[in-house]
Amino acid sequence: MKSGEMTVTLPAELATLVRAELEQGTYDSGADIVQEALRQRYKAQKLQELNQALDIGIADMDAGRSSPLDQAFKNIRRAIAAK
Repeated sequence: MKSGEMTVTLPAELATLVRAELEQGTYDSGADIVQEALRQRYKAQKLQELNQALDIGIADMDAGRSSPLDQAFKNIRRAIAAK
C-alpha cells in the first residue's frame, strides 16, 4: 500500500450504493466517491459553523451589542496599532 492510502470496509448497503454509482459512470472509482463524500461533509461542517457564527451575530445585534461599521473598523485599526 502506498503512503496515504487506506483500505475501507463498507457495510453491504453502502457497498451496493458505491457499485451503483460506478455502474452509472458517475464516478471513476470507489476512492473518488469517498473523496467526494468527505468534501461534502467538510463543506457541510463549515456551513454549519458559519450559520452558528451568523446566529451569534444576529443575537448580538438584536440585543444591541453592535456598532456602525465605520466605528468597528476604527476600533480594529486602533487595536492593531496598539500592538
